[in-house]
Amino acid sequence: MRKRRYSEEQIIKILRQVEAGEAVKDVCREHGFSEGTYYRWKAKYGGLDISEARRLKELERDKPAAQECRGGSDAGQPGAQGSCVAKMVTPAMRRQAAAWLQQRLGLSERRACRIVGVNRSTCRYRARRQQAGPLLERMRELAAERPRFGYRRLHVMVRREGWQVNHKRLYRLYQREGLAVRRRKRKRVASMQRVPMITPQAANDRWSMDFMSDSLATGRSFRTLNVLDEYSRECLAIEVDTSLTGARVARVLGRVVEQRGKPKEILIDNGPEFTSRALDAWAYEMGVELRFIRPGKPVDNAFIESFNGSFRDECLNQHWFTDLEDARCKVQYWRRDYNYVRPHSSLGDLTPHEFAAAAQLQQPPAASVAPPLANR
Repeated sequence: MRKRRYSEEQIIKILRQVEAGEAVKDVCREHGFSEGTYYRWKAKYGGLDISEARRLKELERDKPAAQECRGGSDAGQPGAQGSCVAKMVTPAMRRQAAAWLQQRLGLSERRACRIVGVNRSTCRYRARRQQAGPLLERMRELAAERPRFGYRRLHVMVRREGWQVNHKRLYRLYQREGLAVRRRKRKRVASMQRVPMITPQAANDRWSMDFMSDSLATGRSFRTLNVLDEYSRECLAIEVDTSLTGARVARVLGRVVEQRGKPKEILIDNGPEFTSRALDAWAYEMGVELRFIRPGKPVDNAFIESFNGSFRDECLNQHWFTDLEDARCKVQYWRRDYNYVRPHSSLGDLTPHEFAAAAQLQQPPAASVAPPLANR
């Protein structure tokens, strides 16, 4: 039997896209199915939420067994009755069967439990599970604020706020509410042996830089210069403008150096801004080594590429920039959130600022901060 392409959760989300105002033909083209399929889904799942759709699926799956059980019981066939009893494998189903015998036939609890094959203590058990209503509401709020966060980062966020919940229960709620992040297909690359990159051992050991581009609501494009400390994963600067020359890159680096000291080396690609005379003169004057990756090998600059993916996914793709000043404000707000709020999985779910502060306490002050230029 051919496997279904869409689950009930996905179908309901597609139906809600049309309810939100999108055209049927556009939604069908986006997800790759015909309009006839959409209207069949609408007739079957229209007006249902995810939990009701799952209940409908369970009823359709159990309908043949229930019909066989009722037919066997009416005809007085022991085999059919035996098959019906064999379906009661969970305590909840056995409690329901015992309650039915007591209500319909007037049997005592002791005799009904003996017939069904369940202990009286099991039949009297009442679940004491905590209500997940407030937790679900908070999960929905966090998922709406950070739509590209998966359940692991949401678990870190709710634990910070004092919720006592383990990752397994949160994952069940996360799946049940349909909050799963849609995975994006990755481009297949050739398999080859790779040389592991040497990880920096202290702050300011190595920075990395790269450019990104996006467009305003007017259609005008702009660029961003991203500067990252590879040890603490701190985003040191994001410069936003329509044009970023080599001299502008040198000024941005000079401003960052005044705040936290100079790095030992900076990892960059072979773009014209990074190979310019202005940046080369700045690096020579400051005594900073510029390390260039192999041409056409962005994987050599893996830390900044990973940061660029998060920046694109969680900031640039989530906002509509009206003008350049609006883009600068939103980008700087996201940078502060990235450094001080967003948990980082490679740092043990600490924020980059928390990780840098903890590392600073373990190292001598002179090991991570260079002396001021005026004292040289």
